[in-house]
Amino acid sequence: MTSTSTPPSPAPMEGRGVYNRSSRVQAAGLSPAVPLLERAASTVSLSNALETIVIADYGSSEGRNSLAPMAVAIGALRKRIGPNRAISVVHTDLPGNDFSALFETLANDPSSYLRNDPAVFALAVGRSHYQQILPSGSVTLGWTSWATHWLSRAPALIPDHVVAAYSHDAAVRAAYARQATEDWRNFFTSRGSELCTGDDGGFAFPQLLEALCGALMGLVDEGFIGKEEVRRMAIPIAGRSRADIVAPFAQTGQFAGLSIEHLAMFTGEDTNWREFERDRDADKFGARWASFMRASAFPTLALSLDGGRDDPRVAPFFSKLENGMAARLGAAPEPMLIPLATVVLVKEDRRG
Repeated sequence: MTSTSTPPSPAPMEGRGVYNRSSRVQAAGLSPAVPLLERAASTVSLSNALETIVIADYGSSEGRNSLAPMAVAIGALRKRIGPNRAISVVHTDLPGNDFSALFETLANDPSSYLRNDPAVFALAVGRSHYQQILPSGSVTLGWTSWATHWLSRAPALIPDHVVAAYSHDAAVRAAYARQATEDWRNFFTSRGSELCTGDDGGFAFPQLLEALCGALMGLVDEGFIGKEEVRRMAIPIAGRSRADIVAPFAQTGQFAGLSIEHLAMFTGEDTNWREFERDRDADKFGARWASFMRASAFPTLALSLDGGRDDPRVAPFFSKLENGMAARLGAAPEPMLIPLATVVLVKEDRRG
């Protein structure tokens, strides 16, 4: 016997493919948001170049309306990371969702993002998105559509309608408003735990700088340069986290008449790695990165030679150091971590 005093909890969408066939309104409604997902995928921080990228699809139902957004996100990511890095797409919905229909859609639909991309892996979790679903700090990119207007529960019976917004009972409307507020906060709290921070992806070019130091010590070992010369060498650069960037603006939102209009932290494209994935030429990979370092940093390092910029060893120093770096980098090619930020500043107009 069903209780008449407690409203039912939300049920999953109808299964057996019915929701897939009957959700064109939802597909049309989500389409304007897909370019925003694409932009997010193009700029999201990808701090560890070897870890699997995780995309969470919150409220997938049977998956038909997830295909296009996931394909767009994967396509944008592939432009940055190449074809081989693993991407996991985790579809989530209520425990009673028809996940069999979801996996049949992913396997058989012509628009499935799994087609022609063996490095993408689909998973599913049966749990409400008003709870934490995935491990803390594990999600690279999240997406949801047409799901968060469903509440986690019906907080009260609605005596004169089936939707609280159309009820004439103020207490009922207030109960649903409180539940909506609570669910909204829980949704963001859960996503805040799951999403990667994206702020500080580590300092740039770790393998490159390791190869540089190794090549310098190799020149010391062969007696070409001295330990004291290397001790004086320094490249005066520093990375800045999101907190560092916004620190001058923290108190009032302005600094020196400027305010931050836009700030995005992201990982830059490693074009040398992309080339290596195409040609598999490790020697060229090492040479490209060593050439980059030669042009940008070697002139500063050479100032610490005993004779400074006029030291007769400057030209061979450049060549030997470049060759040493190229050999080390080519021996074990890896994608390079390149954390970047875009900042748009606006100056206040004090006229008038």
